[in-house]
Amino acid sequence: MLPARVLAGAPLALVILALSGCSSHWGCTDTTAGRGEAGRRVQVEDTSGRPLGVAAEVVGWRLEPHPQVPSEGDKVHFHYRFDGADETSGPAVDACAVDKERVALGCLTVYSSGAWPEPDGALAGDDWLAVEHPEQVAGVLLIPNDQSYDRRTCEQDIKDGGGTHPPKPAGRGLQL
Repeated sequence: MLPARVLAGAPLALVILALSGCSSHWGCTDTTAGRGEAGRRVQVEDTSGRPLGVAAEVVGWRLEPHPQVPSEGDKVHFHYRFDGADETSGPAVDACAVDKERVALGCLTVYSSGAWPEPDGALAGDDWLAVEHPEQVAGVLLIPNDQSYDRRTCEQDIKDGGGTHPPKPAGRGLQL
């Protein structure tokens, strides 16, 4: 039988161990969500693959020189909209210019919070994609995974960093 003094000190010892970081790896895990199916119109998904109630859509695109750097040649100028997004803290999705085989030629992340409100309540915006061979662009697609989640890992922040993270941002060469 252990003396009462030892038993009384056991919770304190556990608290000290936890605060010192000795037990911190027990509860922190990092995982990466699977990439959703890209499309011209997508239902934005959280890291568990559940719809957020927000639709994102590419409403048009064209090749043209960017007005601020026309000497650089054609870029992909595309327009998008978010239906059901919050103006201040809405989601973000990756937009990619693709060739006819749906291989990404260039990608970037677009944020609903960077769009402007439309009369119908949607948020609309436009952006530019630079691609090496603009003549190969066959379309612009959105990837449904919400990229606005905090990407802190267990290694970076043992207390708040773990959990499921969105897939890595899309990039050139990715088959969509």
